[in-house]
Amino acid sequence: MNKPGLKYGALLLLLAVVVYHSVYFKKLDEVKAKGARTQFDATAYADAFWKTKLLPATTKATDLNTLIQALKTDKDQAFAAHSNAMSIGNIRYFLVKGQGKITAVRDQDVTVSLTNGPDIIVATEYIFGNAARDASGLISLTEFTNTMDLNNVSAEINQIIRKRVVVPFKTSVKTGMEVEFTGAIELNQAHLHTEAIEVIPISIRSVGT
Repeated sequence: MNKPGLKYGALLLLLAVVVYHSVYFKKLDEVKAKGARTQFDATAYADAFWKTKLLPATTKATDLNTLIQALKTDKDQAFAAHSNAMSIGNIRYFLVKGQGKITAVRDQDVTVSLTNGPDIIVATEYIFGNAARDASGLISLTEFTNTMDLNNVSAEINQIIRKRVVVPFKTSVKTGMEVEFTGAIELNQAHLHTEAIEVIPISIRSVGT
């Protein structure tokens, strides 16, 4: 081989070595695994929030009878003192507790006559929305990179309520049962109605039996 040929061959070899060390190949399984690790896990987040934040927060829930009276006396002050929401607007959420007697049992809810108070509804079928997520004020919007993750957290918390709260309760619920509960409610500050409050239960159990 002549000298130009040798020189050309050496250049090709050098180029091949440079390209080989410049390109890094990953296995497809490794790429997929890395993507899975960085994906937001709404189920795990909701479970941790339920156990470490929401359930402990119910010890500081506002008595529902007291809240209703406060809303009638000074609506704006009651909203300012006891409600939470992630966005600006009239829809606000309250973390509440109460006790009373079940006076009606239906497929989708039960009516509870509060002790020394009005009748309220406890949902047992249609558990949806953001009340349970937002009522405690312990979730910050800045924790999430997109609204889909935030909405998925709501869905997962509601699923926890269906499985861990509603299902056990419905197996034994009956008219005349005395119960105590904690839960979340949604109220509209501009168009307030306190005559038909619906509670999304976070805990509910029979008492006095």
